[in-house]
Parts: sequence; C-alpha cells; structure tokens
Amino acid sequence: MSETTSAPRIRVMIVDDHELVRSGLEAILDVIDDVELVAQAESGEQAVALCDRHRPDVVLMDLVMPRMDGAAATREILKRSPTTKVLALTSFSDPAMIQDVLKAGAIGCLLKNVTCGELTLAIRRAYEGSATLAPEAAGALIHVVVTPPKPEVALTPREREVMSLLVKGLTNTEIAERLVVSLSTVKTHVSSIIAKLGASTRTEAAAIAVRDHLV
Repeated sequence: MSETTSAPRIRVMIVDDHELVRSGLEAILDVIDDVELVAQAESGEQAVALCDRHRPDVVLMDLVMPRMDGAAATREILKRSPTTKVLALTSFSDPAMIQDVLKAGAIGCLLKNVTCGELTLAIRRAYEGSATLAPEAAGALIHVVVTPPKPEVALTPREREVMSLLVKGLTNTEIAERLVVSLSTVKTHVSSIIAKLGASTRTEAAAIAVRDHLV
C-alpha cells in the first residue's frame, strides 16, 4: 500500500512594524491549510535577516516602515533570495510608493482592507508566480507609468497574445498551456514584451498594456 504525499505548504513571512497588523495577518494565515507562517519581522532590516534564515516562499511586505521601507527591503531580499515572492500590503494607494515596490521586484500589491479570501488567493498566486494587484494599486501604477511604447518596437501578434494572458494574471506555465507552446518560448516572449514596453517587471508591463490599450 503506497503512502499518500501531501502537497507542500507555502512558507510565508509577515513584515510589518505594527504588532496589531502582524497579529491579524497571523490569525488569517493560521486557518489556511496550505500555508505555514515561518517568521515575523517588525522592520525592513529584520525582514532581510529572517529571510536569510528561513527562506520563505512568500513575504507579505508592509511599505511604510522607518529606516528601511518596504521597497528597499524587497530589493534586498530578492537580491539574496531570487525565488522568494514578495506581496506588498499597504494602507495607502500612493502611486509612487506602489511603483517603487513593484520596480523593486514585488509580484503584487494589495490594500490592507483585503478580505481573507482575497489574501489567500493572492498568496497562492504569488507562490505560483502570478501577479495580483488591487484595483486601487493598478490604477495608481497606471497613473504613474508615463513612458509610452515606442512605435518602432511595437508588439508582434504573438506577443500581443502573450500580453493579453499576462494581463489576466496567468503564469508562464499557464500561458504555455493555453497557447500550446513551450515554456521557454513563453519566457522569451515575456522578456521581449517587458523590454519593448520599457518596463522593469511583468506587472508593470501589464499595467502599461492596459493603460495604452495594447490588449
């Protein structure tokens, strides 16, 4: 009789300088079956140190913290642990702040009034490599992004197909399955799209595509 193997749990770290917020997030994570809270940090510096030690799959990152803010902490964490996914949580839909953390490499951004279900879904999607942006965050990012795509680097028909699926939040694997192409082909298209649109991340590229009606 073969043994059943349970799916791996998503290792999550909370970063917030307010104990009440950390406690609230801990209570939510505690009831999610496939999530394991591995660490909590009350500052950006502590987050970097704990990430080195625990190597979480997903980090829930506050943006406004003294000394080292969320964007700086995100940048340093991803420099040390590129496979970690950072999901920003903020009380403010400040365009520049959201753009900073996304440029630093965060895979998504949610407001702190998010529901338990929305946070759960965002954590799972981040773990899979798919972006999640709150409507307010997406609007703020689109407002800040001001560099239009250059006519001489227009997207090809296939890149537009990939872009439309990217905007919907599909991962590279899901895009490959949908278009019946190899994963490496999708990665090539995504890299080309990001470069052509002058974006820093796939999330920013998606925001530009929506703003400029490319999809």
